Amino acid sequence: MLTRRGFCVLLAGVANYLPGAASEAPVALGQHIEEDESAKPEDAWSFASPPDRARPYVLWMWMGCNVSRSGITRDLEAMKEAGIGGATIFSLADTVIPWAGVILKSPTPQIVAFTEPWWELVRHAAAEAHRLGLELILHNCAGYESSGGTWITPELSMQEVVWSETQAKGGSQLRGILKRASVDPHPHAQFPKVYMPSLNGIGIPVVEARQTFYHDIAVLALPSQGSAAKENIFDLSSRMNANGDLRWDVPEGDWTIYRFGHTTTGAMIQPAQWDAMGLECDKMSKEAVTFHVQHVLGEMKRHLGDLMGKGVTTLYFDSYEAGTPTWTPKMREEFQVRRGYDVIPWLPVLAGRTVASEVETARFKQDFKRTVEDLYRDHYWATPGPLAHAAGVKFVAEPYEGPWQISEVVKYLDIPAVEFWTHHNRYSPVDVEPVAAAAHKLGDRIIAAEAFTTSPDLANWQEHPASLKPIGDAAFCDGVNRMNLHHFVQQPWDSQYKPGNAMGQWGIHFGRNQTWWEPGKAWLTYLWRCQNMLQQGEYVSPSEQTAAKFVPSALHRGQESGAPEMRSVHRRDGKKEIYFVANIAWSAGTMNCAFPVAGMQPEVWDPVWGTMREIDSCHTTADSTSFDLDFAPAQSFFVIFRKPISARRSGPPNSPRMRTLMEATGSWQVSFDPQWGGPPQAIFDRLTDWTKSPDPAIRYFSGTAVYKKTIAISSTLPSGPIYLDLGDVKHIAEVTINGKRIGVVWTAPWRVDVTEALRPGENAIEIAVTNVWANRLIGDEQYPADVVWEIGDAKITAGKFLKEFPDWFLKGEQRPTKERLTFTTWNYFSKDSPLVSSGLLGPVTLLASAT
Repeated sequence: MLTRRGFCVLLAGVANYLPGAASEAPVALGQHIEEDESAKPEDAWSFASPPDRARPYVLWMWMGCNVSRSGITRDLEAMKEAGIGGATIFSLADTVIPWAGVILKSPTPQIVAFTEPWWELVRHAAAEAHRLGLELILHNCAGYESSGGTWITPELSMQEVVWSETQAKGGSQLRGILKRASVDPHPHAQFPKVYMPSLNGIGIPVVEARQTFYHDIAVLALPSQGSAAKENIFDLSSRMNANGDLRWDVPEGDWTIYRFGHTTTGAMIQPAQWDAMGLECDKMSKEAVTFHVQHVLGEMKRHLGDLMGKGVTTLYFDSYEAGTPTWTPKMREEFQVRRGYDVIPWLPVLAGRTVASEVETARFKQDFKRTVEDLYRDHYWATPGPLAHAAGVKFVAEPYEGPWQISEVVKYLDIPAVEFWTHHNRYSPVDVEPVAAAAHKLGDRIIAAEAFTTSPDLANWQEHPASLKPIGDAAFCDGVNRMNLHHFVQQPWDSQYKPGNAMGQWGIHFGRNQTWWEPGKAWLTYLWRCQNMLQQGEYVSPSEQTAAKFVPSALHRGQESGAPEMRSVHRRDGKKEIYFVANIAWSAGTMNCAFPVAGMQPEVWDPVWGTMREIDSCHTTADSTSFDLDFAPAQSFFVIFRKPISARRSGPPNSPRMRTLMEATGSWQVSFDPQWGGPPQAIFDRLTDWTKSPDPAIRYFSGTAVYKKTIAISSTLPSGPIYLDLGDVKHIAEVTINGKRIGVVWTAPWRVDVTEALRPGENAIEIAVTNVWANRLIGDEQYPADVVWEIGDAKITAGKFLKEFPDWFLKGEQRPTKERLTFTTWNYFSKDSPLVSSGLLGPVTLLASAT
């Protein structure tokens, strides 16, 4: 798995409910809500409209020099209106291919990360975020990997041990120059590739310091063959002068003389603009880490002024991919103090030799690894927090997959962050469990996550809220309770250029240019409600005594096509028990849900709609409560225990059976958005997939189409709720009945309560259905290209990037191929790419309770 923790994320909230304060309101652990629910503070247990502090966030990708002041304002206002709580600024290359890529002929080439024009934009973003009540977070360097910049000199960069070998014969005096180690001048790094302007393509740059920067460590001689006994290792360091001239009377036998030194690994921050690239700082040096962090904080203070700590509240370190160094200037002293013996005689082990014995060599390797871990812990992780706090900001990072022990470093973070991907449309966590375990042990209230990062085969403008829901639910069950949606790309251009600026290969496409941005706010509201509840009280570690249990019900409803796959997480707020239970499978069924809670009334809260109801029919014992509950595909609930159980323990079914009142058969009038090539009016004799239409204006349509129909309702309506069931929807729908907006249907079960809107007689139904961008992008590929596309890395064929901005775009002229309606910087498709099923497929029915 290629883990570029892809990119930044985005978070969300609720439509028409705007965030207030941007700063994180600390909630003390153990500060519980009183049992009198009427007296509870609104910002604690409000379910339908939770507090602002519980909102999701986004990773806000600024793509190279293609950033604008007006676009920043529009982005932040869109985040605010959608209910996003904050954003993390990442300044990357123009595109990510997956390495740093360049788009030529940019209209704003002067914008380079961490230079004056860029800082002016950061200041503007901070002022706008503060105005809007959003929290703004800044990544500590250009790119997302990892911590460094143009200000890091070779002396302060990551170091590695290098050596030369000279053979010597016994019985003679050696007089000569020991050559310094010859090293590859290219970076010794996990991901060294970059798009190089000089090559106009992918390459590995030369790091001059790999040739010019070098310091000796020691000169050691040992027998050329076999294991070297410690008494046969000679330290000749004092016999060599600064020029490498060595004089030594060689004992009998064949000897190898190692000249050990250290140089920079050449690892550079990635994927950054060419002019913003610099060396990674030495993570094992307190001095180097301090220099880097103080430099960044100093620049923040200088450019942000009074917005430091207000407009921008946090310094962020993303996931780590800089490789494992083998040296730091104080390694010998550090090793001696921590391990109790000298590292120098053991340096031949790094050259592949065995010293003393296999057992002792293995012990040294473990000691050396442990020392590296200690130094990362004590310098890379322990240093930034106090410096950030002194500057008035927080320190947040993703502390996994690096040369350290996760359990030892989480404590240095104000908020720990993790990461999860989607692979094969399944939840794919990256070391979520050990980070969450450490955070829970520390009592951390919030665990953030770079959320939904993925590769192009799963997110090539085909993702939508329903497809993401079970993946996010699985992360919630692993302890995540703040989503940093990956990603929201900064859109610098006018709204006519959609989908617009793209990050490149990675991440879900979430942002104000998404087709489903407006109705998708319902999904953000769902995340908001879930996060609020999952930030209440304290995490309860799962055990036989605390965890919920699930088995298929004896009713076996819906189990023919596969059973639900159940996950859960448990929190406790005083005497209140909070369970989040989620079916993360695409199968429906009835499950018997058992909770180790006695004498308390179970309530089921639906975070999709914000509704709460008591469970009337349940089975209780001296130590548990159980009941049957229906789960649609990828459906989830909160099960809450907060008050004594009522005397009645049996009643109507917990998931009422439904009967069909009528089906909306016959033709529908459908209005497509002509701005995106659709016909203003069309008649569908029956509900059908848009991609099956003979009309290319419908077949290739992306956006929103409104279905209209009038249905006749008898004068006698059944008592109880009535639902409009949409059947199969591709991919999200908003329902209006008789001019009254009812709500957005974005996940199973695909139905909405319409009881209050229906009336006897004629009823006007409108269903606004929105699909994904893929079909319009494929439709545009049916016509001649009016931009030039470039393949990034031929070995990673995941699409093409914009080679240069075309003249018609730069001049604001009409494009040469007027049939092309979309504009973006990354192209996943060809004219033969398969279309994505779209539209309202139905059947559309009115349902009522069968009991």
